[in-house]
Amino acid sequence: MSRIIRTEASPILSKAVEYHGFVYTMGVVARDTAGDITAQTKDILEQIDALLETHGTDNTRLLQAQIWLKDISYREAMNKVWTAWLPEGLAPARACVEATLADPGYLVEIMITACR
Repeated sequence: MSRIIRTEASPILSKAVEYHGFVYTMGVVARDTAGDITAQTKDILEQIDALLETHGTDNTRLLQAQIWLKDISYREAMNKVWTAWLPEGLAPARACVEATLADPGYLVEIMITACR
């Protein structure tokens, strides 16, 4: 049976889970909610980079991204940070929607699926 690897598991979630070479991140949010959409997106992508590195992969191996925005009008500013971070020609399948997030200070939440 294949082993499931859980990163920083808590009673309610793991920051990432790896199974059969696929890495699934939690919905990552900014550590500092005082920042604007640009600052929060940069912080989230830094956290995602660290999670992917822990599992021996990086943003060149993304399969899927799910992005939730507090306000869909933030999409353009978030996309500027996203496209600067994403290697050219390696965009994952992606959904980006407006949603009510868990904390009113969160402006964006991103969840990634990648492979090793």
